[in-house]
Parts: sequence; structure tokens; C-alpha cells
Amino acid sequence: MVLDNLGSSLRGTLSTLQGKSRLDEDDVEEVVKEIQRSLLQADVDVNLVMSLSDSIETRALEEEPPGGTSARDHVLKIVYEELVDLIGESTKLPLEPQTILLAGLQGSGKTTSAAKMAWWFSKKGLRPAVIQTDTFRPGAYEQAEQMADHAEVSFYGDPEGDDPVRIARDGLEATADADVHIVDTAGRHALEDDLIAEIEEIDSAVDPDRSLLVLDAAIGQGAKEQATQFDESIGIDGVVITKLDGTAKGGGALTAVNETESSIAFLGTGETVQDVERFEPDGFISRLLGMGDLKQLSERVERAMAETTEEDDDWDPQDIMDGSFTLKDMQKQMEAMNNMGPLDQVMDMIPGMGGGLMDQLPDDAMDVTQDRMRTFDVAMDSMTEEELENPRSIGQSRVERIARGSGVDEELIRELLEQHKMMDRTIKQFQGMGDGDMQRMMKKLQQGDGGGMGGMGGMGPFG
Repeated sequence: MVLDNLGSSLRGTLSTLQGKSRLDEDDVEEVVKEIQRSLLQADVDVNLVMSLSDSIETRALEEEPPGGTSARDHVLKIVYEELVDLIGESTKLPLEPQTILLAGLQGSGKTTSAAKMAWWFSKKGLRPAVIQTDTFRPGAYEQAEQMADHAEVSFYGDPEGDDPVRIARDGLEATADADVHIVDTAGRHALEDDLIAEIEEIDSAVDPDRSLLVLDAAIGQGAKEQATQFDESIGIDGVVITKLDGTAKGGGALTAVNETESSIAFLGTGETVQDVERFEPDGFISRLLGMGDLKQLSERVERAMAETTEEDDDWDPQDIMDGSFTLKDMQKQMEAMNNMGPLDQVMDMIPGMGGGLMDQLPDDAMDVTQDRMRTFDVAMDSMTEEELENPRSIGQSRVERIARGSGVDEELIRELLEQHKMMDRTIKQFQGMGDGDMQRMMKKLQQGDGGGMGGMGGMGPFG
């Protein structure tokens, strides 16, 4: 995730304040130095770094922590508020008819972002269309058409055309029944005069409601010049940060936001059209500091459950709370989890599970867990309907047969059955809960007391 090293460094520094009731100047100086070091390593502009660290230092030394608040929590709150203030508000994107122009250099992820944004708008009940005007890059039309098809949205382009301005005009006319038009423009390997001239002509032709600058999270300090020139040419209303699923630093994108006095609109977190998030500064920083993001988590859960039930009309997750918990239910739950996206991103959204806890796990821990889930799924595909509905019927002879049929070790089949038993016990605990019990549990999660999901009996096939 973007600025992940920054988050790890900050969490490590703040952990040194654990148990302290008051801060002295040495404590504050150490925290501020670590913040400066982390931000500079993340490619945030040095002037921004100094301004932010000065504000944190002043507040930490001058403000009295509220009664009963530890020194660590007081500094954590200050760091959280200052980082949210640094990033600013999310780009305003009303759910209404509009035209959005995407700008950026070649390789920044514009074409993929266009399809992702279109998919996001479609899930909000609007009819989007992607208009591809890039006549410079070979394969741009084919890629855009394929991505729009994956997103199940309207598309317009002209593979034989050589006039991007005419393609833009024709595209708006051809997709006139769409609510949201997303115009994807060409890029270059560097800022060149012909690129700027072309995008200015397209801007004039389509008269967009918003122009968004698409930036690769790994761009670093080069974002400053890009942001300035694009802003002077067409005016930048927001930034889309792409490729946050890698080891990108992301600080350059924050610098671009500051340079253009704009904001962040979307985050691209993976390769598929579903791997996109509407940027919410408070939740983003909360995840960065290991405090979770229940709003984004609930959105992903809702979307994943809708997709899972859509694929199987006979399965209703509510039945789990009303009756027995079967292996079929477990398989569908794993499918829903897979629809939520990479497991490490989901874990970051759960208070008490991301941040510090994730820092302690091996780098490949989430990959290993997802591999185990996929293996469980393969094993269950080799089970009969009776076995999926009644796991207790699976004895040794059936374990051997399932293992042979699925190519999975017998030991892993037994591990799957044990995992099901544990989840079944957890479900029964939920079935006995009243609304008050559930609210107290959610409040405990939101406080991020370190218990996280672990106190819930291993809810989910984490092994």
C-alpha cells in the first residue's frame, strides 16, 4: 500500500512512547526526526516535510493531552490530524452527469484508471462511457476496449482515426445517452510540447467538468513538474494515484496534490477493474497508522456479498445466522473474501489487525494464507453435495477419496475440516448475541485494542 514504509516507521516510533503519561522534548524530537526521515524516504517534497514536522512538534509540546490519554495516543492523534490536513479533502465527484478528462504521461495508468472509474460510477447507479482518444500509443485502442468490456460499460474509440480531437467529439456524440463520460487522452514518455498542445485542444473540445491527473505512485519528485505543467495547461481538479499494490512510495503524488492545490480522487490498488477505491483522507491515514478503516471495509463487504449472492441465487448468507454452518457456506464465505480484494488490504481495514500486527508477520504471510484458501476451495470442489451440507459425514475413507480427486494432501483436508469446526463454533457465538452485544463488540474493534479479530475464534479461513 502507498506510503507503507512510512506507516511502519511511524508505528515503530510511536510504540517507544508506550506506557508514558507525559512527553519530554527528547521524546518529541525523536518522533519528529522519524517522521521527517520517513516522509523524505517516501519522496514527499522537503518543504512539505518541514512544514508538517514543525506543526507536529509545536502541537506535541504545547498541547496538554486530555485526561486519561496516554502520551502515545496523544501524539498519534496529532500525527493523524496533521497528515489528514496535509492530504486535504477528497476530490468532489457528485453522482450526476459529468465529463471527466484524464491527463498524464505514458505508463501512468490512465487507460486502466478510465475503466476502473467507469466501473465505480456504474456501481453507484450511473451509466458511464469511456472515450479513448489516444492515437499515439500502439495498442491503446485494444487495451481500452478490453478494459471497458471487463467493466461492462459503454466504449467509443476509432482504431483507424488519427485526430484525437475529432475522436473526442465523435465519442461524446456516440455515447450521448451515458451519464458520465470519461475521456482518456494520450501520454508521452516525457512532457513534450505536442502532448501539451494536444491535450489543450481536447480540453477545449470536450469542455470537461473535471480534469484529473493520473500519477504512478512510484513517480517520486518528478510529480512536481508534471503537476505544475498540466495544471497550467488545462487546470487540475484532482489526482488519481495508481499502482498502489506494489512497493511504490507514493510521496510524489502528495507533492502533486500540494502543487496543484487540488485533492486525491481515486486510488488504484490492483490490476482488475474492481481494484479501485474512492479516496477518503481520514480512512486512508487511519489505515496508514494501523487504526483500520471500517467505512471502506463495510463497502467492500457489501460489494463482495452482492457479487457472491448474484453468482448463486440459492445461497443466502442470512441462513448462516439462522441455521447450521455448512462447508458450502464456508466456500461461499471464502469466495466473498476473494471478491473483497487482496487479503493484506482487507486486513489493513480491520482495527487491531492491520498496522503493527501486520508488521510482525512475514512478508509472504498473506500470500500463503490466500494460497491455503485456494487449496481449500479446490478440495471442496471434489466433495459431494451431501458432504458439503454435512461435514460430519466425512470420515477417513472419504478424506482419502477427496484428496485423490483434488490432488490435495490428506492432512490439508483434515485442516479444512478443523477450520470449519472452529468457524462453526464462532457462528454459534454470534447466533446467541443480541444487538447490544454486537454493538459492544464493534465498539471494541473500532477502539483497536489489539484484540482485533483474533478474539472472535478465528473468524475466517486464516489457518
